[in-house]
This record gives sequence, C-alpha cells and structure tokens, in this order.
Amino acid sequence: MSDEATRAMINRLLDGIDRGDIAVMDEVFHDDAVMEWPASREQVVGAANRRQLYSHMPALPKVSNRRVFGGGDLWVAEATLTYGDKPFAAVLIFRLRDGKIATEIGYWAEPFDAPEWRAQWVKPLDTAHRS
Repeated sequence: MSDEATRAMINRLLDGIDRGDIAVMDEVFHDDAVMEWPASREQVVGAANRRQLYSHMPALPKVSNRRVFGGGDLWVAEATLTYGDKPFAAVLIFRLRDGKIATEIGYWAEPFDAPEWRAQWVKPLDTAHRS
C-alpha cells in the first residue's frame, strides 16, 4: 500500500469516527488488531471486543484531525477528540500489517492554559493545520 493510500485510510478512519460511523473500523483494522490506551492502562484485543466497546460508548468523540504523517508501516495522527464539551489533545500511533491497522496506541491529554510568564517566547499553536 502506498503512503498516500495509507494516509487516506487513516483520514477515512478519523472522519468516520467523527461522523459516528464505527463500521469504518472494520474496513481498516485487522480482526486481531490491538488498541492500547496507556493513560487508562487498557487494551482492546480483537474486532469483537472493539465492536462491543464502541457500540456501548455513551458518545463517540468529535474528531478534529490536525495531521497524519508517517511512512511504511508506522503512522501517527494528531487530533483533538472532543467528548461533549471536553476536548483532549490526542496522538494516535498506528502500526500496519498487510495494508491494515494491526496496532493503535492512543495518548490523550487535557489542554491547559499556558502560564503568562512564558508568553514572550512562545506563540499560539495553530491547531487547525491538516495534512
């Protein structure tokens, strides 16, 4: 699978989740794929568990896809996942096998206001960038 096709596949996944379409996961994940969530110390193993978990979520997040990059079998997506009115900065690391996702590792962090003392050395991050 070309890098362009892989980027398109990951964008399709993120756009599908944003629309509430969890069926797209079956298109892009292997049946034995593993999702790891280090912050909550959880692992979702296999398609059946993934389907059940996502179908029982109180609400799927809205996804603002910031950037997808990588090459070969290792890809990263930066996004904002918003649950209700609570946004989380997210980094999703994908490992592929035979053109489908074999592993997804997701890291989330609550945004916070930067301290005023460092304003002279920084500028606001453009979170709308997408590539």
